[in-house]
Amino acid sequence: MDIYAPPCDPRYSVAGSGAALTPKQRELIALAESHGPRFAARAARYDSEASFPFENYAELKAAGLLGLCVPAAHGGHGADFRTYALISATLGKYCGATALTLNMHMCSMLWPGALADDLDMTPADRSQHESYRAVHFARVVKDGAIYAQPFSEGSAAAAGKAPFGTTAAKVAGGWLINGKKIFASLSGAADYYGVLCTEDKPERSMRDTLYIAVPGRAPGLTVVGDWDPLGMRGTVSRNLVFKDVFVPDDAQMMPRGVYFQAASRWPHMFTTLSPTYMGIAIAAVEFTVKYLRGEIEGMPPVKRRMYPTKQIALAEMWVKLEQTRALFLRMLEDARIDPPKDARLRAYAAQFTIMENANALCALAIRTCGGQSMLKSLPLERLYRDSRCGALMLPWTAELCLDRIGREALYEPGEADD
Repeated sequence: MDIYAPPCDPRYSVAGSGAALTPKQRELIALAESHGPRFAARAARYDSEASFPFENYAELKAAGLLGLCVPAAHGGHGADFRTYALISATLGKYCGATALTLNMHMCSMLWPGALADDLDMTPADRSQHESYRAVHFARVVKDGAIYAQPFSEGSAAAAGKAPFGTTAAKVAGGWLINGKKIFASLSGAADYYGVLCTEDKPERSMRDTLYIAVPGRAPGLTVVGDWDPLGMRGTVSRNLVFKDVFVPDDAQMMPRGVYFQAASRWPHMFTTLSPTYMGIAIAAVEFTVKYLRGEIEGMPPVKRRMYPTKQIALAEMWVKLEQTRALFLRMLEDARIDPPKDARLRAYAAQFTIMENANALCALAIRTCGGQSMLKSLPLERLYRDSRCGALMLPWTAELCLDRIGREALYEPGEADD
């Protein structure tokens, strides 16, 4: 089989037919599609066991996809933000947990890579950054290392409202990390955790945020807590505790102060969770069509497509899917440093729409397909549970997106409350 052939049915591809894609993007999407059926076949087991998708990651490593967002100069594919999002959404159609955890790894390459290239740095900082990021990129390309990106702490920090409680104190030759991260995807599976923390100094602010890679087996780092959630069970997002964890200077993923600049000037960097849920939305619609046509493998070929109620329900789903996909693709076009205000507002709107509509589509799919769709032998109930998690995820939860749209649409930068 030619793995670079186009997807079988463009209705269920992420970009649809006729999209303006580069040959490299088409090649990478087809490569992701080629792994999809095997990922889908394993998804139920990872969900049932709440176990990490190690087999899928072994395939991604063998295919060179762990280096998707590593710059070409460092041996990777050099994928930009848009290319990454298209690949992530493609994988999300088949296994949400694999796509969502891979997001953490890809951001760990994209942020210090293509995104950081757009940021302002002094010549000294730029030189240091080039030296340090070469270390991280080589681990991925040459050794197949997996990076995670623990964000949440149970406080306002992950939402960008306060400094991170996890701290890094400067010591000779490196840093001492202390603190705790919750909902840390890939816990116990990652080779390195790209930890967002605050430089330990008397007066701390968000401007003092550091981005530092901590080895998974570093002394003083422990993985604690159980993992038995509603959905996205294969992400294995347990808690990380850091107690005087030493890391050398070259563990930095970005120079001092640069992460804050990125968070302020490259807002789309926080939308990278949404492609997974875009993929889930597509999967729910595709399953519904095949179910009503009697084309689900392992089930009797009973057709239900002739009933007007089913046709109208499917039509509702299709409209909602196309609305969601159109906003998703427009958001990808907008993504750049210092986007104009309308693009920033559209990013919030896209994030909110994708997260909410993915779950709404899964709910409609269950109602339309009927009682059989509740069975765990079929994927819809898992898609429904996985999709419900998206609106809860920091840094841009559904509630925070609405809050920011409302405020930023009514106030200009620097304007005080009335």
